[in-house]
Amino acid sequence: MSGLIEGLPDAVALRCLARVPFHLHPKLELVSRSWRAAFRSTELFKARQEVNSTEEFICLCTYDPDNLWQLYDPACDLWITLPVLPSNIRHLAHFGVVSVGGKLFVLGGGSDAVDPLTGDQDGSFATDAVWSYDPVSRQWALRASMIVPRAMFACCVMDGKIIVAGGFTNSRKSISKAEVYDPDNDVWISIPDLHRTHNSACTGVVIGGKVHVLHKGLSTVQVLDSIKQGWTVHDIGWLQGPMAVVKGMLYVMSHGQIYKQERELSKLVVSASEFRRKIGFGMIGLGDDIYIIGGVIGPDRMNWDIEVTTDVDVLSLGNERPVWHQAAPMTRCRGTVLGCTQLKI
Repeated sequence: MSGLIEGLPDAVALRCLARVPFHLHPKLELVSRSWRAAFRSTELFKARQEVNSTEEFICLCTYDPDNLWQLYDPACDLWITLPVLPSNIRHLAHFGVVSVGGKLFVLGGGSDAVDPLTGDQDGSFATDAVWSYDPVSRQWALRASMIVPRAMFACCVMDGKIIVAGGFTNSRKSISKAEVYDPDNDVWISIPDLHRTHNSACTGVVIGGKVHVLHKGLSTVQVLDSIKQGWTVHDIGWLQGPMAVVKGMLYVMSHGQIYKQERELSKLVVSASEFRRKIGFGMIGLGDDIYIIGGVIGPDRMNWDIEVTTDVDVLSLGNERPVWHQAAPMTRCRGTVLGCTQLKI
């Protein structure tokens, strides 16, 4: 990376390049070999943090096309397509997805396609594979496998570590096992099991720095106060439905309404009745906003067609009154959202 900008030391030049918006990196790589090396270096990611120029994106994958991920850039209202996830499992689904240390992680999951190991076609297998994507080098890499193969499980980041818990392992067997991943050392370690398992999918959210695991159809929430202390069970009867965390607060869509879910109190925020007919959409918080992305509109009594959507609806919560607006639709991904997370680059 020598001689990046004439007349400037490379360390200073790199800090200048670190201020360039991420979506322009591919074009500026064409300037020279040294610029290409700079824009694909770990030093650039560190420099972006140092000069406070990191950007937040939404990263998601849909059922169609197969194993393709896109980034949404809210500052520029545009979609960026990532290289295809090189998994040998077609239509990988029911996986965990998080980001940590500027990388995207796709963990476990299963598929309705054929099990590549056994040839089974009943969609009842789970994988222990873990993939990471580095948006700076633009490459996918296999990481250390989870201790237990799992799908439909809770997956969160706490204190820079990835926590996975519950879900189903092979042959649709529900499990209570939990484990933690250290991304710096590429190591998985078992942690205390969940107190309860349930024959339904579970999800995880981080509120107040603690992992909360919810099973579909159960009123109890299992909370991980710390890895050493393990889980505690709370019967607080949260609303069920798609969830998003905005500024540390939990929002839930239930029966065509969006609620702010506090400890044991649900406060109505806004109507979302237009989403009653839509299924399979992604719901995620970013900044002061809730994004509702993609999904399919199911058939009604008058029309048996299924409409696959690419829409992005945004609910801005930063004003006195919540306001809806639309963002740029997805450009490659469409329909049912299989995974959705934030990514800071």
